[in-house]
Amino acid sequence: MSNALTQGEDRWLDAVVFNADGLVPVIAQEMDGGRVLMFAWADRAALRETQQSGLATYYSRSRARRWRKGEESGNAQNVREIRIDCDGDVVLYRVEQRGGVACHTGRASCFFRRLDNGHWVEADPVLVDPRNMYGRELP
Repeated sequence: MSNALTQGEDRWLDAVVFNADGLVPVIAQEMDGGRVLMFAWADRAALRETQQSGLATYYSRSRARRWRKGEESGNAQNVREIRIDCDGDVVLYRVEQRGGVACHTGRASCFFRRLDNGHWVEADPVLVDPRNMYGRELP
């Protein structure tokens, strides 16, 4: 990450516009190739942790806690850049995806369904069986 991001100061976080729940949308995008991998939420602490560790950290609304991508699956994201949109209310992590799988369904991207004649069709294959990544069935 650039020197400006690794100085340890939190002033950069003041430009982020968090919603009423203290969260901001985060998009994870492949550094090389530009494919959108996933969408998640982050709180201020998750953004700070991402900036400090270089590993993508998010906030899970369903678990009500921060989580580091890959903590269970092993498919971590090395964050190479953190960007913010023009309004300050969306964050972009430009990442190197470890393991080639970003989605809990075992696919490279969470955006694997394509609208085709009014129906959602699965356009991308499962690369890794989720039971092998998590050691259990997922809901």
